[in-house]
Parts: sequence; structure tokens; C-alpha cells
Amino acid sequence: MSGRRLPGHGLERGRPVDIVVDGVTVTAFEGESVAAAVMAAEALALRVTEGGAPRGYFCGMGVCFDCTMVVDGVPQTRTCMTWVREGMTVEHQVGAGGGEPDPDTAH
Repeated sequence: MSGRRLPGHGLERGRPVDIVVDGVTVTAFEGESVAAAVMAAEALALRVTEGGAPRGYFCGMGVCFDCTMVVDGVPQTRTCMTWVREGMTVEHQVGAGGGEPDPDTAH
């Protein structure tokens, strides 16, 4: 296992799929949320506010909107409620829309 995923514990993962996060191909697993895949790939901040404050996984049920990212070109996608699929593109989000995050706060 790489990144932050833990091996074992009786967990059966889905089929491995490749997604692209900020231009880098990472391995995710079917049945895994985009938020889980991105965090497992070492990026705890999923977006940054207009003021540059990092935001990440918080409620895990789509209520808080802290985990929003740009998924397949659609900003404000709640990554805790979006399942990975082969070839998906994901980008860290700045404020309410796309934009390039500061690499020191986004990863």
C-alpha cells in the first residue's frame, strides 16, 4: 500500500482505478469516495478559501461543503459524496470555483 491507506483489517477493496489529481495519476479503488482517494494520496486539504485557508474532510455526509473540489471540470463537487471512477479528473479548488491553489496550503 502507498500513501495513507492501511493494509489488512479485513477490508476488501474494489477494483483499482486510475484518477488524475492536479495532473498526477493516482490509484484509487471502486467504492471509495473522491475525498478518501485524494487524502490517501497525501493531500489532506481538498480546497482553499479565497483567503488561502485550507479546508478538508469535515462532516463526511455532504452537509458542510468543506470537501468541494473541481471534479471533471465541475466546481463545488462534494467529494465525500462522489465515488471514484476510472479516468476521473480532480483539481483542488480555490474559493467557489477553480483556480490554482497555493501548493504550500493545498497539499
